[in-house]
Amino acid sequence: MRAEIAHEQAQTYLRQRNRFAVLAGVLGLTTLVSLGAAVTRDEQLVLVPITAERITVSSGGIDAPYLELVTRDTALMLLNRAPESLDYWMANILKLADPAAHGRLKAELVQIVEEQRGSDISQAFVIAEMHLDPKALTSTVTGTLKTFVGAQVIASQRRSFRFRWSKRGLSLALAGFEQLPTDKEETGQ
Repeated sequence: MRAEIAHEQAQTYLRQRNRFAVLAGVLGLTTLVSLGAAVTRDEQLVLVPITAERITVSSGGIDAPYLELVTRDTALMLLNRAPESLDYWMANILKLADPAAHGRLKAELVQIVEEQRGSDISQAFVIAEMHLDPKALTSTVTGTLKTFVGAQVIASQRRSFRFRWSKRGLSLALAGFEQLPTDKEETGQ
């Protein structure tokens, strides 16, 4: 009788050991497959613009250096355009648009595209200064706006542009932009 009980108990332990061995084998195989996938997978890095300052983005607010970099890149993309790149230009600006302002911004950009398409008129903007208000999520860029017909400069004017931003999670979205009147335009000269 004792031999039967001992044999039954040994068989129970043997089945339990076999289940653990199968489980260990499955976990080992899963680990090997995961390591293989991790080793052969392309590495991904998040690149930040080149800057000497430390940039942080938090749910508490937007840092001025981050707002400056986003404004700089958006201003240069928005204000440097040529007839050959209008579709690319508009598509990339709309990628930055706040969904709530997307329709209005697209209408403004379509108007610019229609005016400029088929012409030889290009423009380039050189930033001279920037004023930021991270609390109000606005930024103003001032610089020289040059207008070209072909390769010839036909106008070179000091202009200021205001950008309005909206915060979406941890990123900024373009809510609107406008050209500010110059001193001469404000006084009516």
